[in-house]
Parts: sequence; C-alpha cells; structure tokens
Amino acid sequence: MTLSDVKKSADQKMHKTIEALRADLGKVRTGRAHAGLLDHIQVDYYGTPTPLNQVANVSVLDPRALGVQPWEKKMAQVIEKAIRDSDLGLNPATVGDVVRVPMPPLTEERRKELIKVVRHEAENARVAVRNVRRDANHQLKEMLKAKSISEDEERRAQEEIQKLTDRYVAEVDKALAAKEQDLMAV
Repeated sequence: MTLSDVKKSADQKMHKTIEALRADLGKVRTGRAHAGLLDHIQVDYYGTPTPLNQVANVSVLDPRALGVQPWEKKMAQVIEKAIRDSDLGLNPATVGDVVRVPMPPLTEERRKELIKVVRHEAENARVAVRNVRRDANHQLKEMLKAKSISEDEERRAQEEIQKLTDRYVAEVDKALAAKEQDLMAV
C-alpha cells in the first residue's frame, strides 16, 4: 500500500459517507413534494416486492402534491395501498388512472422532531468521516513503523488527510444547514 492509496481510499470512503448522508436526508419529508420521496416504497407486483419507480412514473404535480402514473392500470390500487401503508404518513387518492399524493403541511412540533433526526444523521456522518481519518492515520503509522515512508512523508500525509476531513465535515454541515432550512420553510 502506498501513500496515494491511503489518501485515495480515505477520500473515497469520506465521499461515500456524504452520499449516504444526502440519501438519508432525502428521505426526511419536508412540507414540499419531491419525486425521490417515494423511492424506497415497495409495491406487490404479481407477488414480488418491487420498487415503486419500476412499476410507475413518479412526478411532482405541484409543490404540495406528487402524481404516480402506473404503467398498468390495475396497479393503481396496489400502489395507493403501498403508499398509505408506508412510514411516510401520506394519504394518496386515485383520480382516474393517476394516484395523487398530497403532502400535508408539517406542524411546528413535527418540524422540530425532524430537525433532531436530521442533526443526529449529520452527527453520525461526521463521526464516520472522523473514523475514516483515524483509520488512515493508523495505516500511515503502520507504514512508518515498517519504514516504507519517512516521518516527514507521514506528517505531510496526515496533514492532507486532516484537510480532507475538514472539507468533508464542512460538506456535512452544508447539507445539514440546507435540510434544516428546507424543513423550516413553511
């Protein structure tokens, strides 16, 4: 393992942490409608649990409603039931062959609860980024012990990994701030 391998590995792991955080934050429902909200819902498609976006087209009808257009008309009732039974607390209604999913406005109390959830997710992401830094620094110490790098190289590499850590923690904070602002927007 070389110095560049250690840095590249740390960078990739930190990047994956940020992507995972963004995916988790995307699942937190704000008052506004967005198509990604229903991505994790599974529908019963001829006895097989299938992601909703593989049996229907999900679109944003207006800021407060989603439209789900099934590719097969008889799937509308199944999709409506799957959305109603999900953990999102939504109440869809079938209009013709389109399932309309209105977004109820969030109460102030619910917004505060969601902000706590979002902050917890962000803190977990920060911890994950710091753990990657710790692992990378451990690898550098092992390389120094094995005399495959000099002390100067180890120190420089640690500084670069710290800069990476700072950059990714700042990205976590930026994602958190954007989501909090989204949650507080009425």
